[in-house]
Amino acid sequence: MATNQDIKNQLSSRANQSAQKQSPEQTIAAYLKRMGPEIEKALPSHMNADRMARIALTTMRTTPKLLECNVSSLLGAVMQAAQLGLEPGLIGHCYILPYGREAQFIIGYKGMIDLARRSGNIESIYAHTVYEADEFDYELGLHPKLHHKPATGRRGEMKYVYAVAHFKDGGYQFEVMDKEEIEKRRSRSKASKNGPWVTDYEEMAKKTVIRHMWKYLPISIEMQQQATQDEVVRKDITSDPVSVYNDAIEIDISSAESVRMEEEKQDSSAAENESLFDTQ
Repeated sequence: MATNQDIKNQLSSRANQSAQKQSPEQTIAAYLKRMGPEIEKALPSHMNADRMARIALTTMRTTPKLLECNVSSLLGAVMQAAQLGLEPGLIGHCYILPYGREAQFIIGYKGMIDLARRSGNIESIYAHTVYEADEFDYELGLHPKLHHKPATGRRGEMKYVYAVAHFKDGGYQFEVMDKEEIEKRRSRSKASKNGPWVTDYEEMAKKTVIRHMWKYLPISIEMQQQATQDEVVRKDITSDPVSVYNDAIEIDISSAESVRMEEEKQDSSAAENESLFDTQ
């Protein structure tokens, strides 16, 4: 005859087996569904929570190491993208990458362009790469000027990257960086060894110049602050983003949000087990 302890052990074993059957992807999908209303509130009108959840899951499938990250940081990265109205993935608006056991949010070149255009004060903004065979010259001072005529055929190695913004009032701003300066800034990034710096170097170089030019653009303080959302880890959806650009950070693997969720799950499971035991 089974004792009370035997019954408890059997119930506990069943609960563990049930939890083990759920894959990390299924766990994330469940959390994203639960977060749907909050994501919907953060998104601009042309986007919806279901689409953002699908894109986030696709990103995790293409970067499997994300599934090894702290769940709360993953949800925080998705919320970062939602709040900025940027879609992670191949379109290049933004990226979600594993940084140790934390998910890191990175704005892409196209994302920076999109954010700048939303200001309403910019007519056009773009960036280009200059190679050694190109015809290129620029001058600063009272009458700044920039001339670039790309070569045809083999253009050689990258030499410079520049960005230009034309304002609706007729003014303009441009910034130029040589490759050495680009490399210095890349080396300060914690994402320099993987992700878009490896797969889309030129796009990230362009974003670097636009990011440097950001403070000179005629955009609101709120829009200025959005650029600081680049290369950050958010330990849960309620915490402030922590920059991983330039400075190393100490990361606590379990956030308050994830601990709270786990405790609620354990309490619910314990209550269910006790209910089953009382019926024996």
